[in-house]
Amino acid sequence: MIFPLEQLVKFTGNVYEVSVAASRRAYQMSMIKDPSIEQNDGKVVSLAARQLFNNQVQYRIEQK
Repeated sequence: MIFPLEQLVKFTGNVYEVSVAASRRAYQMSMIKDPSIEQNDGKVVSLAARQLFNNQVQYRIEQK
């Protein structure tokens, strides 16, 4: 599975926010050793981005 570039191009929100969210989600998944990483040939960032774009995982910006 490759990085979902088509979905990134069509994305109308803040690209920086979704990039940071994908990075943090990838870190979470690698820390818990999510079994879906192996199914994705170890490509954890593309898996995390796909989860965000398909609304399998939600993110929010916390205001301090």
